[in-house]
Amino acid sequence: MTEPMIVRARVAAPKAAVLHALTDPDTLRRWFAEEVEVELPSRYEFWGRYTPEGDAPHQKLTHVDDDGLTFTWLLDGVDTTTSITLEAEAPDTTVIVLSQSHFDVQEMFEGKTIRGVLHTFWAMSLANLVDLLEGRELTMRHDFSDTEFRAETLIDATPAAVYDSLIDTEKVSTWFGYPISIEPWVGGRYAMGGFDAPFPPAKILELEPNQKVTVDWGAPGVQTWELAESDGKTRLTFVQSGFDTTNPPHASWLGSVSGLAELRRFHELTDWTPIWISESV
Repeated sequence: MTEPMIVRARVAAPKAAVLHALTDPDTLRRWFAEEVEVELPSRYEFWGRYTPEGDAPHQKLTHVDDDGLTFTWLLDGVDTTTSITLEAEAPDTTVIVLSQSHFDVQEMFEGKTIRGVLHTFWAMSLANLVDLLEGRELTMRHDFSDTEFRAETLIDATPAAVYDSLIDTEKVSTWFGYPISIEPWVGGRYAMGGFDAPFPPAKILELEPNQKVTVDWGAPGVQTWELAESDGKTRLTFVQSGFDTTNPPHASWLGSVSGLAELRRFHELTDWTPIWISESV
């Protein structure tokens, strides 16, 4: 078994409020799962459309206290372990530390097991939790039963500003939290990890200033960002298409959608700092 995956996120909310959002069934249904049953200290279950292998609850609570909770989660026949710990950084700021066992980066790229989605699933989920606690609308929740990957969000910035932050290497790397190198022309490379990364770059198919960016990732499909002005703001429509619908690339989609949450914060918060601490998600 590989070392546990660790993700750290900062939220502008007191520790007690974060714990409530993690353990209150009604609140969990708002940001996390379609179906939830919680009876502490013995039961913590979630399932439904927004959960990997969400046909039924597959979790068993093993520990809960004022600092967080731990549960096992059966995925693709393997009992994984999820631990969420809360650290009070200040009276109104909390650091969420999430540990997840049985995650392998290679499985994320290959898509051979649902466990490959764990990293980006938790990234999107924690981004939604932060949005909820900080008073913003959720970016989206992904329906694992759907093969149409489409998301819309409203960003309080001009289309020109949003477009620039989608094609400028430095800006994209800043808000996404991971180095991305971009050749901003049709036919140019779009490289996660930089041009020297060990995996091939994507290819830019379309660039329409202030309106559209389309990137071809090969097997995971084609991603398109469409921008439209809306009362001084930008309506961003994000679509991924052209993939094998019998094995949808949930992991790459969830990673991109969690990035949209940070893109919105990047433009709307005057004192913006990343959600993520010491982790590239």
